[in-house]
Amino acid sequence: MHRLSTTARSSSVSALLRYGGALRRDVLAPISSSHLTKVGEKDSQARWFSILGSDKSSTIESANHPNLRKDLFLGRRCESTAAESSASSSPPAERYEYQAEVSRLMDLIVNSLYSNKEVFLRELISNASDALDKLRFLSVTEPGLLKEEVDFDIRIQTDKDNGIISITDTGIGMTRQELVDCLGTIAQSGTAKFLKALKDSKDAGGDNNLIGQFGVGFYSAFLVSDRVVVSTKSPKSDKQYVWEGEANASSYTITEETDPEKMIPRGTRLTLYLKRDDKGFAHPERIQKLVKNYSQFVSFPIYTWQEKGFTKEVEVDEDTDEAKKDGQDEKTEKKKKTKTVVEKYWDWELENETQPIWLRNPKEVTKEEYNEFYKKTFNEYLEPLASSHFTTEGEVEFRSILFVPAFAPSGKDDIINPKTKNIRLFVKRVFISDDFDGELFPRYLSFVKGVVDSNDLPLNVSREILQESRIVRIMRKRLVRKAFDMILGISMSENREDYEKFWENFGKHLKLGCIEDRENHKRIAPLLRFFSSQSEEELIGLDEYVENMKPDQKDIYYIASDSVTSAKNTPFLEKLAEKDLEVLFLIDPIDEVAIQNLKSYKEKNFVDISKEDLDLGDKNEEKEKEMKQEFGQTCDWIKKRLGDKVASVQISNRLSSSPCVLVSGKFGWSANMERLMKAQSMGDASSLEFMRSRRVFEINPDHAIIRNLDAAYKTNPDDEDALRAIDLLYDAALVSSGFTPDNPAQLGGKIYEMMGMALTGKWSTNDQFQSTVTQPHIPETVEAEVVEPTEAGGQK
Repeated sequence: MHRLSTTARSSSVSALLRYGGALRRDVLAPISSSHLTKVGEKDSQARWFSILGSDKSSTIESANHPNLRKDLFLGRRCESTAAESSASSSPPAERYEYQAEVSRLMDLIVNSLYSNKEVFLRELISNASDALDKLRFLSVTEPGLLKEEVDFDIRIQTDKDNGIISITDTGIGMTRQELVDCLGTIAQSGTAKFLKALKDSKDAGGDNNLIGQFGVGFYSAFLVSDRVVVSTKSPKSDKQYVWEGEANASSYTITEETDPEKMIPRGTRLTLYLKRDDKGFAHPERIQKLVKNYSQFVSFPIYTWQEKGFTKEVEVDEDTDEAKKDGQDEKTEKKKKTKTVVEKYWDWELENETQPIWLRNPKEVTKEEYNEFYKKTFNEYLEPLASSHFTTEGEVEFRSILFVPAFAPSGKDDIINPKTKNIRLFVKRVFISDDFDGELFPRYLSFVKGVVDSNDLPLNVSREILQESRIVRIMRKRLVRKAFDMILGISMSENREDYEKFWENFGKHLKLGCIEDRENHKRIAPLLRFFSSQSEEELIGLDEYVENMKPDQKDIYYIASDSVTSAKNTPFLEKLAEKDLEVLFLIDPIDEVAIQNLKSYKEKNFVDISKEDLDLGDKNEEKEKEMKQEFGQTCDWIKKRLGDKVASVQISNRLSSSPCVLVSGKFGWSANMERLMKAQSMGDASSLEFMRSRRVFEINPDHAIIRNLDAAYKTNPDDEDALRAIDLLYDAALVSSGFTPDNPAQLGGKIYEMMGMALTGKWSTNDQFQSTVTQPHIPETVEAEVVEPTEAGGQK
């Protein structure tokens, strides 16, 4: 054999860990004092060779070992030949077996495989559960295995003073050879081998709930332990054996148990001697918490050794001196009194008496039981708004219960944080994780809480992380669909307040779904709610809006604003209100983006009434032509005055009482969106300028101000008062349309000037009052007064 370099060993170890439970014993070396690797587990006469021997190469003949020919993990080294060389002249390929540096492999398992130390107890309890399951299954055909009348259970006892944890099960146990095979060979999974035997067996049937398939769960004990002792007794053997290994050693020992006090009738006892920093795991309360979190729904009873107490009354002696009575000697009498004391003792306590509610028939579970399970599992005090209990079969099989909470979390960060702890994932009733990054539920549905239990989820070797796969994608789709069905049920409830409460708490989540989940737009859209021009007090859905549409109405109209009050008073709404066309009010910051992502609903397009090219379905081409001929030159005159402030000046078809309005370009930001983007703390000024889009100044030809300006153009287009009126008209339209003026102080000055002109002489004929009012608006006079003293000083 060639001795592998450190780099080669590391890469081979990575390859082995990648394949997890598919590894074979002829690939990895057993942890033994002799460091031997056994080649060909099916060979009747096995050959052993050292993996730490000399550097001399020894070729393994494939003919002598047919198993190696089929092995997926055999290395192959081929010498390169010239392109024109014939195949017959190529040298024969040499086969090599991967080598594993045992100490390095153990180091990877202990320090790199698991992200959380506390999962060691989950893994060891899962192994114990598998041992009990195997015994129960085998006892059907071999009743003799149950000759020892011992209950099927798992018991955990701790010694917090010395930092020792003992886990005992009454399962199948192991013989000496099985100890070597299972605990002496890393990644040799007895469960995987048992499942293969069941699959190959003709009479194998029924469901199995065996958990461990990777063959590394046992070694998680070294996450917290310096030394692990395994004492095991198989019903197939008359002897009990003890396996002992240390964390940093590459070898282990196996001895026969001879101490009568340590004998067990059947099963396995694991004794963990904890590291100094991990002795906190030996506290009974800590063990109890871990069992309830990870292994509460294991099908076999789990007992922990707990300190308990009971109260009782005990007698207390109190000496009192009594006064000497006539004819009697002085004597002391004892008055008997009692007090309540707590007497402590240790006893076994059952930790998993709760049967998994998701395994029961939904028809047999009451609403009270669902609510109690929800409160207990997720530490809630209010009942959920709705629940859904279902089983999915077919390509992917899993059971689940989902809940919609009554209120959103107080922090409301779930809509921002993609990692939520609302879905508790179980695999074969063993808790795996509640920390996901959108694998099972999208971010916008992070408020949905529930449990998911599956038998065939693809997990990584540490059983902590979901691997991306087709199964996970299918599961996600079905969970999302069930969640929407549940929310739709709330919206269709006779009690309207239920959905109002839901929308108040989680409405923003669904709007976020419009942006992030294009595939589910058809499910999200019917659940959306908005105020409208015809429903300012109550929220309405899109279905209700479509039902109320006019027969000739083609689009769904909306206006985005910061409040219902400003939305209903916007000049964009004037002509639509006259025509009795309903307009949705989008008052949440996320509303406008959500609607733009939806684009349409039931073949009705969403149309922003604050943007150009608004079509209300009443176009009169002849009238429009007449208006353009009459006011066309006036529009050009106004455009020339405003310059680059507007892209164009047009005749408006959306105004009835306002003289003008400033509308946004069709593909740019609306006034509301521009306001929101300006308010962003990380906003980019360059992108803001780019997305401001063109602005179109629309005028109302029927308004008196516009007709007066038209007359001014035709008589004296250079009149200063008329030009100042255009500037003020633009600034007023800027504000009324929802935009922010670039120079508010200048706008204020123009308004004050117009007020001064309008109010002059209205209530008084005093010339002095008039001059006081008008004087501040003549800047030349003020400048002349300032210049004169300066010139006088210069003459001096």
